[in-house]
Amino acid sequence: MNSQKINRRSFALGSVGTALVDPFRLQASIASDDDPARAPIEAKFERDYPAPSFKPSWSKPQINRLMAQDFVIYAHMDLGMVKKLLQREPNLLNASVDWGGGDWETALGGSSHMGRKDIVGFLLEQGARIDLFCAAMMGMLDVVQAMLTMQPALIDMRGPHGFNLHFHAQVGGDDAEPVLEYLQSVKELELRPVPFLKNRKKD
Repeated sequence: MNSQKINRRSFALGSVGTALVDPFRLQASIASDDDPARAPIEAKFERDYPAPSFKPSWSKPQINRLMAQDFVIYAHMDLGMVKKLLQREPNLLNASVDWGGGDWETALGGSSHMGRKDIVGFLLEQGARIDLFCAAMMGMLDVVQAMLTMQPALIDMRGPHGFNLHFHAQVGGDDAEPVLEYLQSVKELELRPVPFLKNRKKD
């Protein structure tokens, strides 16, 4: 398996064999002012059930979608831009973007599956909502064990772009090795090389 050449733009994860898009490629396909044809399209929807009795007031404007998606994208790779955008709009911290088909991602989710502990650490310091994927990447063995003991089905949970817990532990490097060993003891998967880790400096 290690001899198989995997390029950074597309690779398969675990035993599922699903091709996953490199997060950096998202930047080439997002909406922009000069390319409205690539703007996200909201799925058609019509209620076939009673409307809830509570009616939201929508008294405050929503955060701009373009700004939110830029923040999530930069969280994959650029701490400086993350800080800059968060200073401009603090409420971006837990913003979530649907890349299509319910593939929701936050800045914390993006930095976690890229193994960017510097960005993750900054976001957590600002109060980002930590999740199990982040805990796995950061090597928080006690947290991962406690959650899986409480709900064993979480071993099959998938995060943004379909990345699983094993993958997050892989990108966590040496600090997350105990987490990866634990996850493998719960459910052993075929672990494939992670292309973008090959030339990354040790944390």
